[in-house]
Amino acid sequence: MSQITPTSGGHGRAEHTPVVMSLGQIWVDIMMNVDALPRLGDFIVPRSVSQSIGGSYRVLIAAKRMGSPSEHAGIIGQGMMAATVRAALSRHGIGHIGQDRIDTDTGMRLVLTDGEHKTFIAPYGAEAQGGADTFDDIHPEAGDVVHISGNTLLDHSAAGVEAFFRRTLRDPRHRAYTIVLNPTNTLELVNDHLLEDMILSQPTWSCNRQEATTLAARLGVTVDEKPQLTVGGGFDQSMLALCTALGAVLRAPLVLRAGARGAWVREPGGLVTHIMGFPVKPVHIRSAGASHTGVLCAMLAQGWSLLDAVTIANAAAALAIEHHVDGIPHCPEREPVMALLRDHRWSGDGTDHD
Repeated sequence: MSQITPTSGGHGRAEHTPVVMSLGQIWVDIMMNVDALPRLGDFIVPRSVSQSIGGSYRVLIAAKRMGSPSEHAGIIGQGMMAATVRAALSRHGIGHIGQDRIDTDTGMRLVLTDGEHKTFIAPYGAEAQGGADTFDDIHPEAGDVVHISGNTLLDHSAAGVEAFFRRTLRDPRHRAYTIVLNPTNTLELVNDHLLEDMILSQPTWSCNRQEATTLAARLGVTVDEKPQLTVGGGFDQSMLALCTALGAVLRAPLVLRAGARGAWVREPGGLVTHIMGFPVKPVHIRSAGASHTGVLCAMLAQGWSLLDAVTIANAAAALAIEHHVDGIPHCPEREPVMALLRDHRWSGDGTDHD
């Protein structure tokens, strides 16, 4: 490939533009910078307060900025927090195709941080109050990319995800759309039946190291980590071993993210490929994992190969960190991402094979 162009024109019908849709949850984040956690009965004034939209919103906004139509299939409530979510989705042209609840508001996450540690207080709302019928009206078309996030696997919404799997994913070899699944660090709380459905659906797994390690432990995967985690290369060897062992058991595409070190990718029956990252100054407060996943989804929906999609996502995640807003990575538009790749003389095959 001599130009930065998709490897195909997309997988869907000519009249259907593939969509990135998320079955995840969206809520409002309120972050307060404090000197110390208050004791019960104390009164404190935070140094600063910032508000943002959390959860799958960051995945969808990244996909949208990279040029893919994006839709939220989760539940939105009725109230002040829900109005904030709806306004943000509308402002960026992200459709809501999920259910509405008029009896409760969307939830929020209060985050207290001293700059080093974070404490979360999470009053859940409508986004977490789904059931087995939550996604009954969600019908992906050919070429679409369906994103499923870890938070949806842990509460009442899990019943809806399980029903979606059983209704639509009985034969993943003939599935006309792609699933990108972000697991959770607390996979021990996911029930056995749902975990089995997740494995059998053969999605594209996108994990950070902690999530992949948790998933490997839950599946009884033994990882050879004899190399010491040192700056001299032990980390890379450890990531290679984890990606190789876990990918062999999943029998599905696996993307193992590692920030500035890039990502390790294993495709079924293939070698593990290390795709280099783009080092940036770590000035952010939160991970750029959502931006990376959103861009990955968008590129897959646009017909790029998995390796090329991950390369583009690595570049976008680096820029998202550089251009953070209040410490939250801010995914850029498409052109700056492609410009960064052109600056690094990437032509669609700039990978290292381990």
